[in-house]
Amino acid sequence: MAMVGRDRVAVMVTADLVILTIRSGTLMVLLVKRDNEPFKGRFALPGGFLRDQETIEKAAARELSEETGVRAESLHLEQVRLYSDPRRDPRRPRVLTCAFLAIAPDLGDPVPGTDAQDALWSPVDAVLAGTHDLAFDHDTILADAVEQARAKLEYSTIATAFCQPQFTIGELREVYEAVWGVDVDRPNFHRKVTGSPGFVVPTGSKRQQPNGRPATLYTPGAAEVLSPPMLRTPRTRARPLSGADA
Repeated sequence: MAMVGRDRVAVMVTADLVILTIRSGTLMVLLVKRDNEPFKGRFALPGGFLRDQETIEKAAARELSEETGVRAESLHLEQVRLYSDPRRDPRRPRVLTCAFLAIAPDLGDPVPGTDAQDALWSPVDAVLAGTHDLAFDHDTILADAVEQARAKLEYSTIATAFCQPQFTIGELREVYEAVWGVDVDRPNFHRKVTGSPGFVVPTGSKRQQPNGRPATLYTPGAAEVLSPPMLRTPRTRARPLSGADA
């Protein structure tokens, strides 16, 4: 029974997760293949229903672990938004979902569990192009979360969350190229990154590169906001999200 009053509607709540990482220079999203109706056999974002005595954040963490084997304790989850279109889920009572975004370095291969037939990493550009025909409104949720991640790269230091604890400026640049889908000018990028207070901190160590020239290693600095911001500009040449430069 959906109606509990003249203007009130009974609802159920789910948590859905957009987990982004970079593998071999490509922006990837974590997907599961559903083993239950509705949309059985279709790919979707990890997620599930809120349980009694559970916060929405705990529900998101539990579902992520149960469906993919990825532990949320190592991730920083931030809300994207609440999705409440009455047509988004055919089940009754009506289902609302709270979407979360997490950004992390390469998390390894997921392990499907509970109500997931399969779990895998898939290139974001391919998924947004419709290759997996995502269940529910998950294509919209993914697009919103990716745009949120792209915007955060402009004004915050979140790009370092895609990197290992120690990284080179070249590896950080590849994060921007993979997430934005652009080629970034190397000298300008290096100057902006090293000139932004608190963005990165040199470790004093170097790593040997394939070209024979050692590169300085950095760790994330204490800053959370980029000043000045690292803005996407029309002068940046667009390219497909198929990989990063060596």
